[in-house]
Amino acid sequence: MRILVVSDSHGNQQLLSEVVGREACDEVIHCGDFCTDENALPAVNLTAVRGNCDWELVPEERTVVIDEEMRILVTHGHRYHVERSLLMLRYRAQEMGVHIVCFGHTHRPLCMLNSDLLLLNPGSLTQPRGVRYPSYAIVTTRAKRTVEVAFYEPNGEEIVEHGGRFQL
Repeated sequence: MRILVVSDSHGNQQLLSEVVGREACDEVIHCGDFCTDENALPAVNLTAVRGNCDWELVPEERTVVIDEEMRILVTHGHRYHVERSLLMLRYRAQEMGVHIVCFGHTHRPLCMLNSDLLLLNPGSLTQPRGVRYPSYAIVTTRAKRTVEVAFYEPNGEEIVEHGGRFQL
């Protein structure tokens, strides 16, 4: 299964729709700060959560089950103070019994395996911080809870310094 993970698109509906259309993934996860009306989001299999800049009353957290064996926690991250530390987010993930946490808020791409938990921030689709490029991520699930993560710029060019293959 291919999963598109985006965050912090901050109202750029056209760019979000272009990326969603080009990638043609089975599932789309938006980690918040979409900053549009919910009904303006692409009409695909989409899981979106509310970020600190969103006004729509979508949930602040959601859990997605992939291939009946992998659980993903989706949150924006501001409530867990991810700009300072990932500890609170890791504790929440352990509490929820998930394998992957997808979050945003910092506008910086991150892909890190911590024990058996994959922490994934796709970066910002429109307003990068601390890096020179906006970004999104593609998660491809494989057998036996193996995932491959690749990062891309909005034009589809791969960002090779991020991502990898992980056994969860």
